[in-house]
Amino acid sequence: MFYADDAFAGLHIMEDLATENGARETRIQEGRTVKEYSKAAAVDEETGPVFAERSPVVTDAPNIPSPPFWGVRVRKDYNLRELFGYINETALFKNQWQLKTASQSDYVRLVDEKFRPILRNLEDEVFESGLFAPAVVYGFFPAQSDGNDVIVYEPPKAQARPCGTRWEENVPEVLRFTFPRQKEGRRLSIADFFAPKSSGKMDVIGFSLVTIGPAATVETQRLFEGGEYTKYLYLHGLSVETAEALAEFHHKKMREELEIAGDDAPEIRDLFHQKYRGSRYSFGYPACPNLEDQTKLFALLKPEENVGVRLTSAFLLEPEQSTSAIVVHHPGAKYFVV
Repeated sequence: MFYADDAFAGLHIMEDLATENGARETRIQEGRTVKEYSKAAAVDEETGPVFAERSPVVTDAPNIPSPPFWGVRVRKDYNLRELFGYINETALFKNQWQLKTASQSDYVRLVDEKFRPILRNLEDEVFESGLFAPAVVYGFFPAQSDGNDVIVYEPPKAQARPCGTRWEENVPEVLRFTFPRQKEGRRLSIADFFAPKSSGKMDVIGFSLVTIGPAATVETQRLFEGGEYTKYLYLHGLSVETAEALAEFHHKKMREELEIAGDDAPEIRDLFHQKYRGSRYSFGYPACPNLEDQTKLFALLKPEENVGVRLTSAFLLEPEQSTSAIVVHHPGAKYFVV
């Protein structure tokens, strides 16, 4: 199985596979190679135990919100037109549709005269065809931090369990996520954004997995195999960015459920720059690089049976037009690099 950074990279892979020269064999060998990904470890082979002291720049959250429910839910009642309003057009036009090399003046002109009309027509076509089927599985779980670990506990049977307080009864631990920590500077780790176990306070962690379904993958493959490369480029880009739009939109809904959406910027485009309380971290990115942790998220949300998304042997999501995340409410939680 092959994965590419963008649609043009995918075209190059397919071209190599279609040739009879050495490029084909190189690509096949690449596809057979199991890739290794970064992991957060408890011990560094060179320096010994990994530093696990909470960052001094992270203070306690002013309030720990309580979720409206504990456990997992599935949603499929999304208005596709509303989701299109959450598409990051800059990411679509510059990255997916390859306008990143255009000068600023050419970019504005091309978007206004050509690409935004193409986008609107394609949105109409997708809406009428039912090609995209948005679906989300998500949930809230009790959580605490322990050094570089985030402990996820079993959801309580009683729904009205307030966070930010000490829970007297013993809550069973389900699993742990171990996150890397910056070795210098602020020394941040995602674990810092949760109440420490030593405080006795119970915190809350959110998880989500969104998808627009398998039909988009089937159709883009058909277009590519039929030589309709331009239409393939447009539809593939729109499908990927619609999945991202669904993730953005649903994160907003989760903030509303936690009653922290009052900090949201009023303009949708500002949400793309994290102008809201908390953060949404996806596996494979700098703050949580261990893709194997997808298996833990799958154990919690069971997306294969709930929304038809599975994990590949390289811990990537399939269909491709899907994305998962950890949802953190702490006001200091923003993107950072380890």
